[in-house]
Amino acid sequence: MTKTDFLVIGSGIAGLYFAIKIAEKFPDKTVHIITKSDESESNTKYAQGGIAVVINKVEDSFSKHIEDTMRAGGEINNREVVEMVVREGPERLKELIEWGARFDLNAKGDIKLGKEGGHTEHRIVHHKDITGYELELTLLAKIDRLKNIAMNQHCFAIDLITEHHLGKEVHLDDEIHCLGAYVLDQESNEIETIISRFTIMATGGVGQVYQTTTNPLIATGDGVAMAYRAKAHISDMHFIQFHPTALYEPGVSPAFLISEAVRGFGAYLRNHEGKRFVFEYDERGELASRDIVAQAIDSELKRTGEDHVFLDCSHLPMDEFMNQFPNIYEKCIGLGVDISKEGIPVVPAAHYLCGGIDVDKNGRTSIKQLYACGEVSKTGLHGANRLASNSLLEAVVYAHRIADEIAKEEPKIEFQDIIPDWDAVGTTDPKELVLINHTRSEVQQAMSKFVGIVRSGLRLDRASRRHQLWYSETEDLYENTTISVPLCELRNIISVAYLITQQSIAQKQNVGGFYNIDFDENGKGA
Repeated sequence: MTKTDFLVIGSGIAGLYFAIKIAEKFPDKTVHIITKSDESESNTKYAQGGIAVVINKVEDSFSKHIEDTMRAGGEINNREVVEMVVREGPERLKELIEWGARFDLNAKGDIKLGKEGGHTEHRIVHHKDITGYELELTLLAKIDRLKNIAMNQHCFAIDLITEHHLGKEVHLDDEIHCLGAYVLDQESNEIETIISRFTIMATGGVGQVYQTTTNPLIATGDGVAMAYRAKAHISDMHFIQFHPTALYEPGVSPAFLISEAVRGFGAYLRNHEGKRFVFEYDERGELASRDIVAQAIDSELKRTGEDHVFLDCSHLPMDEFMNQFPNIYEKCIGLGVDISKEGIPVVPAAHYLCGGIDVDKNGRTSIKQLYACGEVSKTGLHGANRLASNSLLEAVVYAHRIADEIAKEEPKIEFQDIIPDWDAVGTTDPKELVLINHTRSEVQQAMSKFVGIVRSGLRLDRASRRHQLWYSETEDLYENTTISVPLCELRNIISVAYLITQQSIAQKQNVGGFYNIDFDENGKGA
């Protein structure tokens, strides 16, 4: 059994930023970060886009960024949250730079600002096409210098510890409290009980619920599933953002992302006939928001029967392109695609969860002592569709606010010493892992076909009926089999797939990233 003041589950930008903040506020308290892979493996690492932040007050303004965010989100965003995040962004960027983060500069030595789909002004701060990786390394380097932070790699969080683990006779009060987590150490294969006074969920996204995704293999929705089992409030799971331009490589997961910034740089989307087709769906063409461009590509693929479209960069200045997008250029060349002469084959892929664990403006969930930030949380910033490069911004703003909020609560919260160890009595090692792998693949295929970019009542009904079978079979396996990461991930994927499907069924209007072909010409259901 391990005790820590602050337990952080996840090592992306949200978790790391919070850990630094809280460790500096309380140098005499302990911070434990657990991550199920290497410390740098997260959705943050693969974020090619940058941070959307208003720093050019001459051409840009907070109000413009706010309206762009609202428009992209289908106007169902929480405007109060949008205003808060946008206005607090510059200070968080300044802090990242002070901590050592490097961003691209123009000829005058000022921060170079890019433009991406859905933005009306140049306000995206980049480090070439690996902004997320640069931030991840910056934060990890700072964490290494803070002695009260422990980083536990290859540790898989199985479940949050709440009152229901303590027995019927134990009631702290009438509400649910998070008291820590049960964690599987993948090296020793032992399940450890970690007791914490505060737990911060920063586990990232759910992309691996789908067959084609830009998310890494670890993005199996663990945080959402754990919070759901602990009875936290979860909402807007049906608002899945599909990135319009993932590199088309059949069978490859995760799919390589072709950044939004490439279209902001001037690239064109063309079909196999060479036609720029997106203008038929939106007057902004390639610079429309992601939901519109992804739906346009999906419609084009269904119309033509083709497997992909092309992102044409041949008219762009190649020297500048290679300087700004070196990794994308090298990836294409490695696959034999000369972008100066031919288009990059691209296809939409599951990219970002706009919903998640409900939190307030200070990152508090409906469970006491449990906070959430980053992609796992539903803040209200994104509405029905995230504006490009708002995710890293949201992560740092909320991580900062959570640290400030916990600082107020810290003196009031004590450890609970009545927590039992994990009970594995009656379980045996699995005899056939093929069952786990097959079901995972089955879920991913069904979600892509039935609960993807375009949905219908019939497709959603079929997915819903399949969930019942997946759930019952997997729960039976879970109850009788020794805990393993593949089994836990499958269990989490099924829970997340269920939430996405059920909340899709409940949604009665097409907006943002949600589109149901059964709705009328005004986008409304019966």
